[in-house]
Amino acid sequence: MSEARTAGDLGPSEAETAPAESDTSLVVVTGLSGGGRSTVARALENVGYYVVDNLPQALLLDMAELAFKAGGAARRTAMVLDVRSRAFSTDLAGAIRELRERGFSPRVVFVDADDEVLIRRFESVRRSHPLQGDGRLADGIAVERTLLEEAREQADVIIDTSHLNVNQLRRRVEELFGGEDARRLRITVISFGFKYGLPPDADFVMDARFLPNPYWVPELREHTGREEAVSAYVLGQEGADAFVAGYADLVNATTAGFEREGKRYLTVAVGCTGGKHRSVAIAEELAARLRRSGIAANAQHRDLGRE
Repeated sequence: MSEARTAGDLGPSEAETAPAESDTSLVVVTGLSGGGRSTVARALENVGYYVVDNLPQALLLDMAELAFKAGGAARRTAMVLDVRSRAFSTDLAGAIRELRERGFSPRVVFVDADDEVLIRRFESVRRSHPLQGDGRLADGIAVERTLLEEAREQADVIIDTSHLNVNQLRRRVEELFGGEDARRLRITVISFGFKYGLPPDADFVMDARFLPNPYWVPELREHTGREEAVSAYVLGQEGADAFVAGYADLVNATTAGFEREGKRYLTVAVGCTGGKHRSVAIAEELAARLRRSGIAANAQHRDLGRE
């Protein structure tokens, strides 16, 4: 059984390609209760981070090393610290320093808000502050501020959420950690047959049954809308081009708004009777037009092959 080799034991070409701890993107999220940690966590998930919520601070290094060894998607890991964790300590600076000594490059995000805003948020959901004990909400917030004072000083990014709504906070996080591709809306154009039921996740539903059905054309019956002969027949019918163009314009007009509201996936369903000819051809054409306009779109065919 061979022994494990360190980076120093590798040959020149192997050492150049071996991953390093610094290749692991680590984000540590902490801050005031009610400040928006959960929203930050969801936003990080949206842009591809593996999120570990309510992680005891004592396990920061263990989690970072586990993410490094796992590789793949785990190389982008966010760890959310909460004062309600019994293992939470005030020495976040020491924990971050230990991560860096091991070769990691963590970024610390601290969420904050004005006391008055935090009090309103807790009162709106009728929750007590985790540290208020028998005192007032303001007492719990004051205790937490003192507890997290050093953590705030050590943060790489401080986000004051006092005047941010949920969507604005999410966009801020995505701008910081997502990159343009991660924030883009992705559209799936799915064909289906009405006789098999509507796709339950459809955001838009298009009905292509107003077009002549290739099923009644003997030489096309056994073929599908993915084949040139059927596609040309469907798209060559009166009204077909205007139908596709109209929906392409509609989707183009709404994508920016959906992105602003935090929607990352949109499903456009195109139906015909059996989901074999018309809907398939229309779905392929619509997806292609959306891609040409700069939208990330793909076509899928739910019921193709069911007949």
